[in-house]
Amino acid sequence: MASSSRTSFAGQAPGRWLRYGLMALVRYLFLLLVTAVMLFPLFWMVASSFKDGIDIATEPLTFHWRTFSMSNYSAMLDAVPLWTGFKNTAIVILIKGSLTIFFAPLAGFAFAKFRFRGRDFLFGALLSTLMLPVIVLLIPLLLETGKLSWVNTYQGLALPGAIDAFSIFWMRQVISTVPDDLLDAGRIDGCTPFGLYWRIVVPLIRPGLAALAVLTFIGIYNDFVWPVIVTSSNNMQTLQVMLSALQSQINAAQVGTAGASAWGEILAASTLASIPVLVLFLVLQRQFIQGALAGGLKG
Repeated sequence: MASSSRTSFAGQAPGRWLRYGLMALVRYLFLLLVTAVMLFPLFWMVASSFKDGIDIATEPLTFHWRTFSMSNYSAMLDAVPLWTGFKNTAIVILIKGSLTIFFAPLAGFAFAKFRFRGRDFLFGALLSTLMLPVIVLLIPLLLETGKLSWVNTYQGLALPGAIDAFSIFWMRQVISTVPDDLLDAGRIDGCTPFGLYWRIVVPLIRPGLAALAVLTFIGIYNDFVWPVIVTSSNNMQTLQVMLSALQSQINAAQVGTAGASAWGEILAASTLASIPVLVLFLVLQRQFIQGALAGGLKG
């Protein structure tokens, strides 16, 4: 009986491995197809940015290396102060991002690891603000920044919304996974509350902090509504505001520019604007995924 069982298993094993191999091949081919579909618009944008505007309009899906040209980039940078948009966006990211990364984990630590009167009520009130549409807050924020004389300034761009409810909620979820025994051991050793946070919690939540940094960077980098409201000078425009009015700026700087010709310069500007986000995600993708998983482990 034992011999016949081994013979039967040996006969079934090749067929089973073949079936598993075919299933794995189908999965990888499907994932490869999905990846290609998702990456094609990015590839088309980059490739078309090196084409003449007329070719983009007449032959949008073709690319010939002999037509490779940097003229779109040079013409666009001559017509639009894109580097000013990069500079303003970088300053806002530095100010607003630093405030978020420093204060949101501290608030999350308090909500996750300390017991105090009204904690649950405050946390519930904080979460309730996530249900408010952004458009509801624009007028009050604009009136407040106007009273403070912050309109068309870096502080007006960066400070409103610097410490948001989602960031606090995210860090509270991440810090909840830190064992209480480690904090108790730190208290026995004489650590202050901030010492517990800095010496014990921060080293353990670095993936969560990296994920928050990526989300914060993308949120500030792509923000359009608030910067377009609070800025009135071209010198204070962020990158997204500048990109939204790119075609009109190109046509104003290059009199007689046809719509098709402007598209090549618009795609060149969009390609440059995509580079920082892609680089950041490629560098921090592992920490981002680990942090996203850590944030969902404990409620």
